[in-house]
Amino acid sequence: MTTETIISVFLGVGLAASVGFRVFLPLFALSLATYFGKWDLNESWLWIGSSTAVITLGIATLVEIVAYYIPVVDNALDTIAIPLATIAGTAVMVSTVADLSPVITWALAIIAGGGTAAAVKSSTSATRLGSTVSTAGFANPLVSTIETATSIVMSIVSIFLPIVAIILVAFIFYMIYKLYKKIRPNRPKSS
Repeated sequence: MTTETIISVFLGVGLAASVGFRVFLPLFALSLATYFGKWDLNESWLWIGSSTAVITLGIATLVEIVAYYIPVVDNALDTIAIPLATIAGTAVMVSTVADLSPVITWALAIIAGGGTAAAVKSSTSATRLGSTVSTAGFANPLVSTIETATSIVMSIVSIFLPIVAIILVAFIFYMIYKLYKKIRPNRPKSS
């Protein structure tokens, strides 16, 4: 594996984690990066850098961000966002990975890209549900703001500093693990 391939994998995983916070925002960031020549994608994904893709993904990003501030809609979005995030995480990984065979690229995209996006989205959905139950939804705008900000930061870091992005993804997974351990009921040890 070349350095370029490793960096492209780090970019894909970082954007996949970002997709777990907001589905369209990382795709929009990747579209902008491609449009302005900051990142080269696989030949079959060059369309994502077109003006049409930039505008379409920009509008979708704005609609998604605003929708997460509407009570009830935010929780409804979470129910459909997990499969969407999985697909988008897989897509960003496929589009960014360089110099690997199609079989390895797709396997990596499904496992690392889709899996990362699904894990992060599942945890953010659980956080929003917990916020809805414990605060009657009054804290949900704060949760939405944190998620959007995290997605923006992760997208920018992934595009410009992919090595830092993979470290941030590891930190995010560590935090998810800690949260899971905290809320998971303790099971008595069997003797």
